Amino acid sequence: MSPQIPQTPTVKAVAAKMRGEIEAMPEWLRRPVGKASELSQVQKIIKQRQIHTICEEGRCPNRGECYAQKTATFLLMGQTCTRACAFCQVDKGHSPMPLDPEEPKKVAEAVQLLGLRYAVLTSVARDDLPDGGAGWFARTIAQIRVLNPHTEVEVLTPDFWGGTGRSSEGENSGLDELQRQRIRTVVEAKPACYNHNIETVRRLQGPVRRGAKYDRSIDVLRIVKQYDPTIPTKSGLMLGHGETEAEIVEAMIDLRDAKCDRLTLGQYMRPSLEHLPVRKYWTPTEFDRFGSIAREMGFEHVRSGPLVRSSYHAGESD
Repeated sequence: MSPQIPQTPTVKAVAAKMRGEIEAMPEWLRRPVGKASELSQVQKIIKQRQIHTICEEGRCPNRGECYAQKTATFLLMGQTCTRACAFCQVDKGHSPMPLDPEEPKKVAEAVQLLGLRYAVLTSVARDDLPDGGAGWFARTIAQIRVLNPHTEVEVLTPDFWGGTGRSSEGENSGLDELQRQRIRTVVEAKPACYNHNIETVRRLQGPVRRGAKYDRSIDVLRIVKQYDPTIPTKSGLMLGHGETEAEIVEAMIDLRDAKCDRLTLGQYMRPSLEHLPVRKYWTPTEFDRFGSIAREMGFEHVRSGPLVRSSYHAGESD
């Protein structure tokens, strides 16, 4: 038998605190992961190809349901993000993995093997790349369509604010125009939907989304519509960071002002003690009310509930 690693008081205290938070989680946030057979099939296919899904990396509570409905969200360009958002459990660092030139093809093969009718492509932020990874999204969409001409592809992109154009002092050196060009690259690939999350309300952007800006994210959605008004746009917020009801409604108004068509609202769930604590668990009734408000504002596709995530029921229409 291998010797047990002794737990120090600090380790025990951290573990006890985390257990306490889990035990205090409302009952409505507890749900079965899904059938083991459906999970293992997806996990086997993605591991064999050394590709990633945010469903697995983020341990999404809905992944079993989504896999059963033939949808999945692929995480492009590695597992290491160049941003350090305080809510996200994806790995962070200044030296991301080199791009795998075969990744677009591998993702397309996985879509084919899984028989997906609706695939979502997202990525870590890659501020180290000259175009922020915009071309990689377009290339992967093209590869998916070669093997899966009837599969719709939604994208959930970063803000493309980084890479070439940033001076050593971090100042903008024409990044606003470069950002537009990068967004246009993805738009011209004709995704079924273009998603970019604002994640939280204006007041909380700093502590929650390090390296991102509220107005910059709103502009991503606005720019998409300027280039192609026919592409549905989408955004989402995670509730529970201390926002007020009035601030949530204000964010929805800002999104509609940018002609955003679709909205997701879900509950933030703390991945670890290193992440931001949950300030409030919004109830299912409150989520239903926000969903009703969003529909009254004109959002055509609304998913609002504690366990809703960005790609939840993404391929369905209201």
